Amino acid sequence: MMDLLQYTFIQHALIGSLLASIACGLVGTYIVTRRLVFISGGLTHASFGGIGLGLYTGVPPILAAAVFAVLSAFGVEWLSKRKEMREDSAIAVFWALGMAVGVMFTFLSPGFAPDLSAYLFGNILTITRGDLLLLGCVAGVLAVFFTLFRHPIVYVAFDREFARSQGLRVQLLEYVLMMFIALTIVACLRMVGIVLVISLLTIPQMTANLFSQRFASIVWLSIGIGYLSCLGGLYLSFRENIPSGASIIFFSIVIYAVCKVGKSLWTYRRRKQNIIQKNI
Repeated sequence: MMDLLQYTFIQHALIGSLLASIACGLVGTYIVTRRLVFISGGLTHASFGGIGLGLYTGVPPILAAAVFAVLSAFGVEWLSKRKEMREDSAIAVFWALGMAVGVMFTFLSPGFAPDLSAYLFGNILTITRGDLLLLGCVAGVLAVFFTLFRHPIVYVAFDREFARSQGLRVQLLEYVLMMFIALTIVACLRMVGIVLVISLLTIPQMTANLFSQRFASIVWLSIGIGYLSCLGGLYLSFRENIPSGASIIFFSIVIYAVCKVGKSLWTYRRRKQNIIQKNI
């Protein structure tokens, strides 16, 4: 395994895993806390519309997907605030629109689109310096933003009414965070793909939430768990010759299951000990 580290694509995969874990750890904690998992799923599939438009027009697909995903995020946020439309309905509209536009323009694109499967299912071993630059920029901006606005983000994540009572511009902050969710999703597409990226934004955070209820602790734990999932998934992919994106998500689910069972057994043992001590 140590011999593999000399290869550039392995080095890119390890660096990309770390950067993606940082970005997803920050944004994913907000998503899970605000219960926006369905929204992130809608934006993930909506970004496919940008990929189709990019392939059709000759614009870099990642750039087109970023613009389409951000506009979809703003559209979902705007429509969900209207009384005549529920939030889940707004998400369904942009989810379906993105997939429909993506399929149509991919079909109309001249020639063959060889990279399409990488966007759908991901392949961390094919990420380039450009992908690393995008991931690094997103992770860096997110780290600075969450550091500077940590308390307002926590207020909005847990209680928007309390945040408004503190004089915070809640709506503006929500739009900015929706934009970051969209950009993080697009930045991770080449790693795990449209189909699986939602898992990278939620499963490490769910695992971290088993051990802590504090926002900051969940962020740090989810970053570590996310990176461990990427490393384990890469090893599994190399050993069994299976797609890296799927193996990363599979490994993250295994970690969650082990932690869940372990915590349940520990809780049961503690309760049993307390009962025995009370009866002595």
